[in-house]
Amino acid sequence: MSELREQRWSVVSERGCEASGVNYEEAAGLVGRLRAEKIHGLCIISDEAARRYNSNNNGAAKPTTPQVVPAAPPAKKRAPRRKNAKLS
Repeated sequence: MSELREQRWSVVSERGCEASGVNYEEAAGLVGRLRAEKIHGLCIISDEAARRYNSNNNGAAKPTTPQVVPAAPPAKKRAPRRKNAKLS
């Protein structure tokens, strides 16, 4: 049996793992539907790779909200350098 027909594929997007345990044809169909919904970062990977992907991302399969980082205060301006007077 071809690996493409086995139920061993996952679809991953920017939101996380969209589906797992599907054959490649089903995964490709899901990619097409998600692409029509303007979902980005789509790829088809093996279930094994998806498990590693999820464990490296703390198991997050849901989209995360962006962290708001406060703006840094403006830098202090330095006084201009004074040239030393040359003694002749």
